[in-house]
Amino acid sequence: MRRRKVGGNKLKTQSLKALRRRNTSKAALRRRSLATGKKTNVARLIREREEALEQQTATSEILQIISSSPTDLGPVFDTILASATRLCEGNLAALWRYDGEVLVGAAHHNATPEFAEKYMTMVLQPGRAGPVRLAALERRIVHVADITAEPGFSPMVLQYERARTVLAVPLLRNENLVGVMCMWRREVRPFTDQQIALVQNFAAQAVIAIENARLLSELRQRTDDLTKSLDDLRTAQDRLVQTEKLASLGQLTAGIAHEIKNPLNFVNNFSAVSVELIDELREALGGAHLDSKLRTEISEIADTLQSNLDKVVQHGKRADAIVKNMLLHSRQGSGEHRLVDINALVDESLNLAYHGARAERQGFNITLERSLDPTAGEADVFPQEITRVLLNLISNGFYAATKRKAEANGGDYEPTLAAATKNLGDSVEIRIRDNGTGIPPEVKAKMFNPFFTTKPVGEGTGLGLSISHDIIVKQHGGSIEVNTQPGEFTEFRIVLPRGAATIAKSEERP
Repeated sequence: MRRRKVGGNKLKTQSLKALRRRNTSKAALRRRSLATGKKTNVARLIREREEALEQQTATSEILQIISSSPTDLGPVFDTILASATRLCEGNLAALWRYDGEVLVGAAHHNATPEFAEKYMTMVLQPGRAGPVRLAALERRIVHVADITAEPGFSPMVLQYERARTVLAVPLLRNENLVGVMCMWRREVRPFTDQQIALVQNFAAQAVIAIENARLLSELRQRTDDLTKSLDDLRTAQDRLVQTEKLASLGQLTAGIAHEIKNPLNFVNNFSAVSVELIDELREALGGAHLDSKLRTEISEIADTLQSNLDKVVQHGKRADAIVKNMLLHSRQGSGEHRLVDINALVDESLNLAYHGARAERQGFNITLERSLDPTAGEADVFPQEITRVLLNLISNGFYAATKRKAEANGGDYEPTLAAATKNLGDSVEIRIRDNGTGIPPEVKAKMFNPFFTTKPVGEGTGLGLSISHDIIVKQHGGSIEVNTQPGEFTEFRIVLPRGAATIAKSEERP
């Protein structure tokens, strides 16, 4: 009996040991399972963090490119497509911009030249199939696991790229279509939800880049428009000030001229009569019996009187010319206006000025250049007044070129004056350019002021350019500008409306 008991205990002990071993094995398996699970979780967390870091790095690069070149979208799109293709495990990608009517290819990554040439320009047509068009027309994500299972879907992509899986994401700004971004895989492997979200994120960055470029372009355009408007306003203001100044001075000079003209006429008339009286005095003294000494004294006095009167007559005529110019300066119009061939008017003015200068100055010579636009056509102007302006500008050019030649003491310098016309549609342009002494800035600022002149006393009245400005701007509603470089050239640019005289007349009516 005791042996059986001992044997029973022995069996019980072995059972307990086996149970302990089994429990130990299970615990070890649980520990190994937990360890493996922890390793898997750690690996997954590490992978997710690496992916997140890659995404953040890619986003940072894109934002940096956007900030460094906000208007050049090419590098931005290239970076977006390259990053999206790499992070989403795609094979190729492309991006289109929508211009309001069609999708226009903007960038592609890893695409063949044939694909880029054939596939990067698409017309939006509702009846045509295709993931890109569908994403654009319906403003939604189009994800197709195998495009071969969809009739008519992207045959060119199959032909040139052997692509199977496609993901097309519309680029939207406030529900408005901006473009489409598309990615393909050459194997049948659908994109995961995480990858689709990532492509949407890259698409949103593309929209930001496009919007920034648009806003910056609009800002620059508005800035340019405002700058141009400000410049035009300043120019108009300067012209208005100049016109008002000339109008006031015109009224003043008209009053002064009328007051001076009457006494000046008496001076001129009586000085001319006095010269005749001296001649009569000499005739009377010729028959008188006078000793030689007295006759000589009387003759010297008469000669002196005649010399003085000749000077009075000479300067009286000059003063009379100044008064006439002053009266012309104050007039609003002269003669009849009519349609005139502009080229013929310019050519005639050139010939008149040239032959007049040769007759006035012995040895005068200058090279004349003509560049007359055959389509310059006609304009309704006061021809006598426009001719007067042209003669004044051409004569000033002759003077400046002759002066520079004298200062150069010969040399290789050749005096030249060029006249040109150009058809501007509703207006016509006339340019008079000389290669003379040019105009210094301080003189240019005052050159249209009445009575301002740089010519020596007796050679200019200072009214030529002032009257020319008045004729072109006030009488014809045009513009006259000057471009000059001291010591190099001076060029006057006149712009006359086709109906210049008619417009000016209508503006005079109350």
